[in-house]
Amino acid sequence: MTEFPAESQNVPVESESTADKNTLTADESYAALEQRVIDLESQLAFQEDTITELNRLVAKQSDELQRIQKHIMIMAERVQQIPESSGPSSADERPPHY
Repeated sequence: MTEFPAESQNVPVESESTADKNTLTADESYAALEQRVIDLESQLAFQEDTITELNRLVAKQSDELQRIQKHIMIMAERVQQIPESSGPSSADERPPHY
């Protein structure tokens, strides 16, 4: 039997079972990383769908806002065209017999 120097006796020697454990750990690490990538891709796809939907809603609201602004402008022009009267109109007056 070969004797080893005293300083090398404290160094652990890798056996086949330890190598198998390292291989399993590497496989598990690879599987975990692969699952993380799959999860991130899924999350990215969901976020892209959400952004697309939000963009569609913002565009729709922008169109609706422009339509409402046009209506407000038309209403403001109509209000300005109404003649101002100093007293109540004839439709608002009480008949003399009241």
